[in-house]
Amino acid sequence: MTIITKKPFGKLSTGEKVSLFEMKNSSGAYVEIITLGGAIRSIVVPDKKGALADVALGYDSAEGYEKQSKYIGALIGRHGNRIENAEFKLGRRKFTLAKNDGRNSLHGGISGFDRKLWEPETDGETLKLTYVSPDGEEGFPGELKVCVRYTFTEDNALCIDYSAISDADTVCNLTNHCYFNLDGEGAGSITGHSLKINAAHFTVGNSECLPTGYVAKVEGTPLDFTDFHVIGERIDSKHEQIIFGNGYDHNFCPDGEGFRKMAELRAEKSGRTMEVYSDLPGVQFYSGNGLDGAKPYGKGGKPYEKRSGMCLETQFYPNALRFDNFEKPILKKGERWHHVTVYRFGVI
Repeated sequence: MTIITKKPFGKLSTGEKVSLFEMKNSSGAYVEIITLGGAIRSIVVPDKKGALADVALGYDSAEGYEKQSKYIGALIGRHGNRIENAEFKLGRRKFTLAKNDGRNSLHGGISGFDRKLWEPETDGETLKLTYVSPDGEEGFPGELKVCVRYTFTEDNALCIDYSAISDADTVCNLTNHCYFNLDGEGAGSITGHSLKINAAHFTVGNSECLPTGYVAKVEGTPLDFTDFHVIGERIDSKHEQIIFGNGYDHNFCPDGEGFRKMAELRAEKSGRTMEVYSDLPGVQFYSGNGLDGAKPYGKGGKPYEKRSGMCLETQFYPNALRFDNFEKPILKKGERWHHVTVYRFGVI
C-alpha cells in the first residue's frame, strides 16, 4: 500500500506556500511531488543490491524551482515542446504566443504550467493536482481545466494520468520534464546508460530542433535505438541531426498505437532500469545538453553539469500544428483530453 504524506516545502518570493507530497510504498521506495509546477522532486528506488537512491534531478528548496530555467521535474503545458514562430491557426483565427526560444514558443511560454502553483488533493493512494488556466493565458484560447493524477505502485511504477477540458477550442499537449539518472542524481553523466526506443522512425528537425514535417527512418543513423545502445557511443557524431541538437533532442515515433512500451533505459553500474509506457503519439529523447552546472545548484548543492540527466517526454509531435501529416494536439470545446504515461523502475 502506498502512503501519502504532506510536508511543507518553503515559500515563493510572493510569499505563497509550496507543499511536498511523499508517496511511499511498502518496500520503502518513494516519490516526492511538489505543488510548484507539479514537479517530480525525487524518485527513490533500489539498485541491483537493494540500495535506495534518488534517480530524479531536483532542488532542495522552493527557491531553487522558482529560479531554475531547465524545467527540471515539472509538468509542462499548455503545449509541451516547440511551436514554430510562436503562432498557430485554429479554425480561421490566428493566435500569437511569446517567443521564449529564439523565434519560437517553448513549453507553454514565459509562465507555463511549470511556473504555476497547483491545487493538491489526496484520494486514497493517488495525488491529484489541478490547475485552471484562464482564457488567453500565454496567448492560448479558452479556459482550460487540467487535472494530473500521480500514483506510485508497489512494483515501483510512477503513473501520470493527464486530463483536461476547455470551454473553447484550444490546443493541449501536456507532458512531464523529469530528468533521470539511474545511477543517482548528481552521480555524473548519463552517457554510460543504455537506451532502447521502440521506434523505427523519428521526426527530422532543423537547426532550431523544430520538426520540418518529414518523418524518416532511424535505420543507418545515430538515432537508431531499436536495439540497446550506449547513449555516449554516438552522441558526438558528425551527423547533421546530432549537430543540430548538440546531442540528442529529438522526437521519436514509437511503433504501434494506443498504450504501449515506448522505451527502456538501463544503467549497468547500478543495475537500475526504467521502462516508459504511454498512449501518446511521440516521445522526446533529450540528453540534457543544456544543463550547464550553473546556479541554482541541485540537491545537496551539486551543480548539474551537461548530460547529468536525461528526459523521455511523452507528447504529441513538436510543431504538429503546422503539418497535416502529424496528429494535431487540438482539444475541441467540451471534449476531454486524456492520456496516461508510466515510468516503471526495476533492476537488470
